[in-house]
Amino acid sequence: MNQNDSPEYLERKRFFDSLLTIFGRKPVLEALQDNSVDLHRLHLAKSNRNDGIVEEIIQLANARGAEIVYHDRQGLSRISKNAKQDQGVAADLICQAYGNYKDFLANPPRSNYQLLAVDSITNPQNLGMIIRSVCAGFVDGLIIPEKGCAKLDALVIKASTGTLFRTRILRCKQLHRCLEDFRQNDQHPADVYGLSSHANAQLKDVPSDTANIFVLGNETHGVSDVVSERCNKMLAIPMNNQVESLNVAVTASLIAFRGQI
Repeated sequence: MNQNDSPEYLERKRFFDSLLTIFGRKPVLEALQDNSVDLHRLHLAKSNRNDGIVEEIIQLANARGAEIVYHDRQGLSRISKNAKQDQGVAADLICQAYGNYKDFLANPPRSNYQLLAVDSITNPQNLGMIIRSVCAGFVDGLIIPEKGCAKLDALVIKASTGTLFRTRILRCKQLHRCLEDFRQNDQHPADVYGLSSHANAQLKDVPSDTANIFVLGNETHGVSDVVSERCNKMLAIPMNNQVESLNVAVTASLIAFRGQI
């Protein structure tokens, strides 16, 4: 057996895939003040002065019995991936609903699962509000590619009003390959729909008894060509009074509550 196929390796990989790393003093402090958030490890720069907020973060981490690791600035920046904004603080959070899309695809919560996916959503405010709608609504999760979208940073956490920690986030490296995996899966295939103001088909025409993924495109350019090629069909939301389109976060809300209002 290949070492990478062993149950121990796969379980360890699944655990680390469930870790969400956040950075910045205030976001980390607010996360640790939320008793529903499970802290795995706190990362601190050795150069930090133990002022009020850093001291409070350390106290909260100690109260949870979490490991605290000290790094030089370069080491911490490799963890936060944002040396300019991490303020010498990062934290690995255990989010049970945060992981790789392949785990979801292997065992979805229902046969007619409904997912949203974001394609190059670069505005943190929009991404945070989309996450909030997914958490509150009647869809089963949100697919976010590792590159091309806004990072899950302090601005996104704030816009999500903390719901990021309770939302099923499915990670993937490349969105178009992820969508192809969903479409071609033998046991749990899904139809993929891109949202476009120029489409002829409408959102209301999509059946709810099948597995569906709805792709929200970039705020300016819409769904990218490489992702559009993986869509079964493009959909529009009908507009009145010559309004061309809705804000992408508003569109996400309509999809998240589709058929429930």
